[in-house]
Amino acid sequence: MGFLLSKSMDANFKKQQEFMLHNSRLQMERQILMQNQMRERQMAMQIAWSREFLKYFGTFFTMASVGLTVGAIKRKRPGMMAPLVPLGFIFAYQMDSGYGTLIYRMRGEAESIMASEHDRLDLPNGTPTFESIEKARRAKSTLTSFLEK
Repeated sequence: MGFLLSKSMDANFKKQQEFMLHNSRLQMERQILMQNQMRERQMAMQIAWSREFLKYFGTFFTMASVGLTVGAIKRKRPGMMAPLVPLGFIFAYQMDSGYGTLIYRMRGEAESIMASEHDRLDLPNGTPTFESIEKARRAKSTLTSFLEK
């Protein structure tokens, strides 16, 4: 009789373990999907910001170009157009950032760094562990309880 009971408990325990494994796998997949969606939203916001900034900077660049060109022609001083060089570089960068291939080149460079220069990505003091996080949490909780007294 005890054998049948332990066999039944073993089967239930095994089902419980399988269920927990399945649940943790689902939770992990959901976390990965959520983090990816958050990353995509942040990147979309960055691209949108670049495009919005480009509208304002493009207007400024156009007005500055016209003004400096007219001033240089009227005063016969071509040196007045010198600020257009750095402004042109900024404008080109913003165009590339908002509408060009900058993001693809950056992604390619990041993949190259991850593949061939992985040591540059190491965190100071290594990857956080459960113990290090718990130690910091305990230190903070004792500090807050000390401050409350």
